[in-house]
Amino acid sequence: MINSNHIKRGMALKIDQDIFLVQSFQHHKPGKGAAIVRIKLKSLSKGTTLEKTYRSGESIEDIELDKRTAVYSYEDTDSIVFMDNNTYDQISVPKEDISDILPFMKEGMELTILLYEEKPVSILPPNFIELEVTYAEEGLKGDTATNPTKEVTLETGAHIQVPLFVKNGDIIKIDLRDFSYVERVN
Repeated sequence: MINSNHIKRGMALKIDQDIFLVQSFQHHKPGKGAAIVRIKLKSLSKGTTLEKTYRSGESIEDIELDKRTAVYSYEDTDSIVFMDNNTYDQISVPKEDISDILPFMKEGMELTILLYEEKPVSILPPNFIELEVTYAEEGLKGDTATNPTKEVTLETGAHIQVPLFVKNGDIIKIDLRDFSYVERVN
């Protein structure tokens, strides 16, 4: 059990027989009354998100997840196979569990796999990844007062909005937390 005041991002909590990952939290002290903690949670079994509010000092059941560093090996018909860096074991994760980051993954990419009772429950990709732009239309010069963007195709087949100056062959940095353009690398 953990005190609601000690909750941190990335922790795993067991609520109503389901395992949730803490995405964000906010400690709030209103003008009157006791302090509260607002937590945004993601269900590891269903993939849904919800927000819960707890009184300050309330006990919540926490779970210790096993974290393993693994490398993306190959894609199977309905799963992605990763290789554990330490034991060289293969870990299969269903594609539907990682459908949001799948378009940005390439072979050899290193990730952290969260396991509960030796079963993979979630994947933590690196915060940033660098990918090459394989298709980009020419940007139009002129109307730059509104910060215009265009869609480009990356080496993994993913599409992302970038500024007009990005062109074919550029390597760009992408934030995998919200799948947004960060900067041009080269």
